Amino acid sequence: MLAKRIIPCLDIKDGKTVKGIRFENIRDVGDPVELGNYYSRAGADELVYLDITASHEKRKTLPALVRSIARNLDIPFTVGGGVGDPDDAETLLEAGADKVSVNSAAVRSPAVIDEMANRFGSQFVTLAVDAREEQGKWTVYINGGRIDTGKDLFEWAREGQERGCGEILFTSMNHDGAKEGYALEALDMLSRSLSIPVIASGGAGKMHHFATLFQQTGVDAALAASVFHYREIDIPQMKHYLKDQGIEVRI
Repeated sequence: MLAKRIIPCLDIKDGKTVKGIRFENIRDVGDPVELGNYYSRAGADELVYLDITASHEKRKTLPALVRSIARNLDIPFTVGGGVGDPDDAETLLEAGADKVSVNSAAVRSPAVIDEMANRFGSQFVTLAVDAREEQGKWTVYINGGRIDTGKDLFEWAREGQERGCGEILFTSMNHDGAKEGYALEALDMLSRSLSIPVIASGGAGKMHHFATLFQQTGVDAALAASVFHYREIDIPQMKHYLKDQGIEVRI
């Protein structure tokens, strides 16, 4: 059995790490390089850096920041935000990112997923999907949760897999920052319908939320931000807790 991954997420705005609740009320929580180094030493399996306003502001994620992060990390990290085409992805990979995450651009032009997968390999391409549940239907949003695309979460994730992405990073906008637990039913459906790894995002508040996620769904990784940034959950302690729950993790 593959070990489950614990992944801190660092949302970037104006070069700073920030965090909000349900994609609003954004607050500064620190330097992305320093935080990344801290998480690397604390036992995180990977990191995800997302420039949360890059697509909305029609700009690219800064390669200089990625180079600085790469120099200070010894664990894999994914970078997303403003990745619009394979050339953008190549710039970030050359700067030191291990994987790139594509979101809004892929919704607007799904062939971007094929192009990136063909050029770099599926293992380098993560499809990030932000979705909100309303009246029993999960709908995909883009531009940092600002635009409702009308796309169905599950249909879009399956299309992403068919086009060659290596994993799906699904963020529940309903649960983001609320610290009340992950979107278990949707995540279970998503992981069952796909053959590629699924990363769960949105809702972590307590250690038992991670355990419940891995026990009740087939996701491969749990991503969280606030509980790690504010030191509400200690990663080594949580990994030992998960191990005691019979969940395979790297310690």
